[in-house]
Amino acid sequence: MKYPLLAPVAGLVVVLVGVGGHLATGTIYSALHAREMLEALTGPALYLGSAIAASAATTMALMLTLLGLVRRVDADFDLPMYRRIYLVSMASAVLMAGSVIMLLVMTLPIGEFEKVPTDWFPALFKVLYWTVVGLSALLVTMVTLLFSTIRALIAQLTPHDDVDFLAPKS
Repeated sequence: MKYPLLAPVAGLVVVLVGVGGHLATGTIYSALHAREMLEALTGPALYLGSAIAASAATTMALMLTLLGLVRRVDADFDLPMYRRIYLVSMASAVLMAGSVIMLLVMTLPIGEFEKVPTDWFPALFKVLYWTVVGLSALLVTMVTLLFSTIRALIAQLTPHDDVDFLAPKS
């Protein structure tokens, strides 16, 4: 398998784990159960959202540094290398925006609402759950794509002949 194809496959695996988790929890039958599950989800999702935002910001800064390094080294990189850098940067931007939106949704004073429709808590749980799954899948996709980019970069910049194992097989 070519390494750029590994990234979407890795993201798909995370989505499948999310589907499995959704099927394992079953259908939420009442607002009370949804409220309990929502409270259980918000703690870990808060930490995950903060970690995703921090990693996305760091990755974008590193992509800028990588582009500056490429210009200083005067290395001739092919178009696929620049596409990978662009895709990693785009994924970082989407992750940053998605995690900030998720954190904003989690700041709603959920426990303070008194007159809430019965379908509010199950809907909010599903939105938060699938946001966590989607951001996690995109994060794994981005990291895998970043790995393949670094691998290809090392293969291009290393002056030795014994690094053939680094280059993806066509």
